[in-house]
Amino acid sequence: MEITEVRIKLMESGEDRLRAFCSVTFDTCFVVRDLKIIDGNTGLFIAMPSRKLTFHCPRCRIKNHLRSRYCNNCGTRLPHSRVESGPDGRGKLYADVAHPINAESRELIQNRIVEEYQAELERAKLPGYRSRYDDEYESSPSSPETDPTRTEARIDSGAERPAPHRTEPDRASRMTPREAD
Repeated sequence: MEITEVRIKLMESGEDRLRAFCSVTFDTCFVVRDLKIIDGNTGLFIAMPSRKLTFHCPRCRIKNHLRSRYCNNCGTRLPHSRVESGPDGRGKLYADVAHPINAESRELIQNRIVEEYQAELERAKLPGYRSRYDDEYESSPSSPETDPTRTEARIDSGAERPAPHRTEPDRASRMTPREAD
């Protein structure tokens, strides 16, 4: 396995520990997006893309987050003991979408991302800096700039996005029976 590209999107520095988002391309054919670069207690670490775990309301069967006290759909009070403990004893609220199988792979990925993050910090100091993370679809044949059949436009291209086509019923069909008299 070879990491062929790492793209970094730096975040504004502030109180938050999140320093950047990144995408990693493996063997020029597989991309994993939304990895997070986080400033931890012992230095930078990489958080893999994840999703919040959910459960179904016993009354209406709609999905709710594990820490929800009431159903987002019907308002029913939800039971308390829904959070399973992980191996470290803490409640497991998220599940990885993609992750390395062993420590060797994790270290390889993390080292390459941190190396690229440091290089991106240096590039960000240069005048006219622009993150490559935002340009990931520019060279693809189906991007709005290169495919005239696509109607959406990139926000940063300066082009306006066309209004969505809506078919509205004529006024007569929208009138209540009282208005029609």
